[in-house]
Amino acid sequence: MTRKFQRRIEDFVCEHCGKQVPGSGYTNHCPYCLWSKHVDVNPGDRDASCQGLMEPVGVEVEAGAYRIVHRCTRCGLEKRNKTAPEDDFDVLIALAERQSRGGD
Repeated sequence: MTRKFQRRIEDFVCEHCGKQVPGSGYTNHCPYCLWSKHVDVNPGDRDASCQGLMEPVGVEVEAGAYRIVHRCTRCGLEKRNKTAPEDDFDVLIALAERQSRGGD
């Protein structure tokens, strides 16, 4: 049985925008375009067989903190992830505006 959270410090190249992303052990999405990848069942376990790209489809605010809603482009799974200080806030705002217009 694996733990609910496993910290993994891994740098990666974003498969959506191609930028190099330095990992902190808590990094779960690209700070430039906000896309992610469906690699975990529980954070850090790398047990998901899907490997689909996770599109940022929405923004939620919980207790004053922003969360990005990601949807897997392969299997449709949705997950919510905390934003990080290094995330491009303009991209986050554009996502929230797109969401408020109905996702066009």
